[in-house]
Amino acid sequence: MGFQIGAFSGVLLCSRNLMGQNSSRPRVARFSIAAHVRLGPSRVTSAPSKQGIPANLVQLSNSPKLPDMTTHIDGIDDLESRVGQHLGYSDWHTITPEQVQKFAEATGDFQWIHLDEERAKSGPFGTTIAHGYLTLSLAPMCMAEAFTIAGDVKMGVNYGANKLRFTAPVPVGSKVRMGAELKEVSRFDGGAQYTAELVFEIEGSERPACVAECIYRAYT
Repeated sequence: MGFQIGAFSGVLLCSRNLMGQNSSRPRVARFSIAAHVRLGPSRVTSAPSKQGIPANLVQLSNSPKLPDMTTHIDGIDDLESRVGQHLGYSDWHTITPEQVQKFAEATGDFQWIHLDEERAKSGPFGTTIAHGYLTLSLAPMCMAEAFTIAGDVKMGVNYGANKLRFTAPVPVGSKVRMGAELKEVSRFDGGAQYTAELVFEIEGSERPACVAECIYRAYT
């Protein structure tokens, strides 16, 4: 069995034989936990597919395919060797009105600058904007697209943040992507703690939407 864990949500890949399913297409189930890691399958009984996923793995729910430029990190030794390096970018993702509405319902933040299109036209931003924490909440998905950690890492948790700034508003309908740079890795008994600077860019804007220095723990 193998799995991925994002900063706030995870991805679980299970063997077709274990789950009793016959589809050869991978399906992914997300669950709520932290730090982005991936554990490769302990037993592969069939050849990998063209996407590099063993044919005997099936996904448990829909999930975007990892981009071809995803950085694959082979365990904590490899992670430690990459301090100071940029780990990659996610795809561009459009912030939709439906997404903003659902985030408002989930958090109870119904401020008009996010939802009232007519009033927002005469507001400080000239249009509705996404919640700042909605942008940050894209980190699990974007991290999974930018890089994965495999090898000896079994699980991970989100440990917190050193710094978080929302440096520019994200107009609803615009596209954002995330880049990640590895700032620090420190080992502890049973794993390692690492700090990554996550920068969320807005397509067509020189200023990023969000800069977050986040801390994760990976366990072996």
